[in-house]
This record gives sequence, structure tokens and C-alpha cells, in this order.
Amino acid sequence: MGRTSKEWSQKPDLPETHYVDQRVYTDPQIFEEEKEKIFARTWMLACHESEVSEANDYRTYRHPAGANLIVVRGEDGEIRSFYNVCPHRGNTILYDPSGNAKRMTCIFHAWSFDYKGNCVGLPREKAGYCTEDGCSITRGDLGLREVKTQVGYGGFVYVNLDDECGPLEDHIGSALDCMIEQIDTEPLEVFTYHRAVVHTNYKLWHDTNSEFYHDYLHVHNRLTSMKQEGYFDRKMIPFPNGHAEVGSHEVHYEAYGGSKSREEAGFPGMSGNPWYMVDLFPGYTYNLRASVLRIDSQIPLGPSRTMIEYRTLGLKSDTPAQRKQRIQDHNVIWGPFGRNLHEDLLAVHGQGRAIPSGASYIIQAREEDSTIHDEIGMRHFYAEWSRRMGRLASDPSRKPAARDLTTTPGT
Repeated sequence: MGRTSKEWSQKPDLPETHYVDQRVYTDPQIFEEEKEKIFARTWMLACHESEVSEANDYRTYRHPAGANLIVVRGEDGEIRSFYNVCPHRGNTILYDPSGNAKRMTCIFHAWSFDYKGNCVGLPREKAGYCTEDGCSITRGDLGLREVKTQVGYGGFVYVNLDDECGPLEDHIGSALDCMIEQIDTEPLEVFTYHRAVVHTNYKLWHDTNSEFYHDYLHVHNRLTSMKQEGYFDRKMIPFPNGHAEVGSHEVHYEAYGGSKSREEAGFPGMSGNPWYMVDLFPGYTYNLRASVLRIDSQIPLGPSRTMIEYRTLGLKSDTPAQRKQRIQDHNVIWGPFGRNLHEDLLAVHGQGRAIPSGASYIIQAREEDSTIHDEIGMRHFYAEWSRRMGRLASDPSRKPAARDLTTTPGT
């Protein structure tokens, strides 16, 4: 017998760390607070250095906090980021998503800027901004607003809107140590980029990446992983700042008709077909399957709308044969028409539609000694979310206590 509406909306008989109030996915005020308290104060992955490989290459980036940024490689080789805003009237400077510009020029009044953000072109400068007593405004007063930028962990460009933020390495910590040899020994290169706009909250996509009970969704994963020895022994490992590692294991691609080995197009220090995966707070995933590194980057567009960017990378030194192999391996699993990705998108879209149906709480209560189907990764994420937001994820009207921020199994 089904539950009544009253029963459907009751709090689960579980510890408060083991469920989430649906308002954290749907409330517009909570989303605005996330932009201020999380996105604007956290290192966010904007792009990869190979996307701005030459001097004066740029890429624009819609920051989750709402800012429009420019990421540009200078003539000195350094990558910097700026607000994509002219200091004169607040006009957008660069409209194309990427390109090469020795001078970044605003179309409104033709003010122009160099790769360091300096104002280098000011039409009728003396006629308009100087008096007999001298210039009241000079080019030095009119530079672009710079944003903290660091490149690392596989050559990815991270930005932080908070001028007082700590270094990127303090945020990441040791969360990526399991794959650092593979991604940091040789330069990487993006060879596939695509994105999807999904009508769901960004946390629901991150939830899907943070738990593997959902492997029942994937025919491919059930055969190549779930039915293989050692799958259920893998551990979910929480790290400070809300990050979590999904324990690595060997994938048996031959169980679904694939090639037995992908070593011909592997990564440094890797043999066989291992799979490494790390979820970074608040919404990034490093996913390394033998010959392909996939990065999921989320750009929330609203409480119920999310743009997900997918970048796939190989070694910059790939031979044509190795690159061809990587592309094929990517397309059959993770491409827009592959076996895996569209199933995840369908599932997360379904969650986004179902949550407003009257259900008040989302359960995250599986405990299996921190192994692969244990939902500790999700509980760990919401403990960090609660700490940063000053709201308890299971009851956003309350402030979290110390006991609400633990991810210890069984507590």
C-alpha cells in the first residue's frame, strides 16, 4: 500500500546526516546564497591550458557565481583571468567563446586592453580626460579587474573571485593523489569538448557522480565492473573540503565486447585498465578510465537548470594512432551517443522533475562500511555544504552543529 501525502512528507527516521531537505535543490533564495557563500569563495575549474595554447589566446567563462570572465594566455606565457567587463560603462568586451586577440577591445567606445589587463587604447584620451591642470584619469586607473588564477592538477585553469582566498593546493589537498602521476607527468590536451543543459539542480549531477549504487542504471557498467571480482570491495574515501575519491579498480571492457587492453594509449605510470575517479567540491569530477580522462564541470544556471561541460583529454604527445584510439574509447562510453553518459543525463533529469512532486526529503542513508555503494560521499558533500552555507542540509532553517558536519559511518 502506498503512503499518504502526510506520510510522504514526513522526516525519515534517520540521523539528520542521512537525508537532505528537497529545498536545497529548489529554493531560489538558497541558490542565491550558494552563489555568494560557495561559488564566489571557492576555486572553480574554468578551462584547460591547452584551450589557450598560444600567446593572446583567450576563452570566456561563465562563472557559477554569475560573473563573466576572460581567461587569456599572455605573451609571457602566463595565464591570467579578468572580469569580461569594460571599466567605462560596464560593457561586455569579448563576445566570442574563444579566440586570439592581441588587444581586447570594447565595441562600445573602443577602449582596449592587453593580456595583463592594462588599458592600452583610449580614443581621444587627452581631449576627454585631461584639463589644463593635467589628467584626472589616466590609463593606469582603467585596467581590467583581475581574478585569482592558478594552473595545476593536470594543467587545468582554476579561478577564485575571492581576493583573500588561500592557494589552490590548500583547497585540493591530497584528494587527487591517486592519479597525480598519470595527469601531471606529461602535458595533457583537450581533444573533445561538449556540454549539456539539464533541467535539474547541479547537486543532483554531483550526487550521481558521488555514489555508485546507480551503476544498476548502466548495462555497460554492470557487465564490465559490477560482475567483476573486487568491485564491491572498493572504498569511498572522503577528503577535507568536501572532496571524495571513488576507489579504483580494473575494468573488464572485454565483458561488453570491447578490447581487452587500452595500454597502447594509456597514461604515465598506468598499466592494464584501471579506473580512478575523484569528485571535487562543489561540482567537478576527474574521471580517468585507462586511455581517457574526462572532466565534468558544472555551471549552475538556476536552482533547477545546470550546464555541464565535458572535457576529454589525452597526452599532448599522442601519436595519430594513440589519439585515434582515445577518441574511439571515449565515443563508445562517454560520447554524447555512447553507452553511458546519456543514461546519467536521463536519470538526473528525472530526479529534477520528480523532486517538486511533494516529497520533502532525499534519502542518503546507505551504509556499507564505506565501500562502493555506501553513500558516504554524498553525506560528506552535504556536511561541507552545510558548513559553508551555515544551513543544515536536512533542515535549511537551522544552523548546523558540530555533530551535523561529521561523515563518520554510523553517526
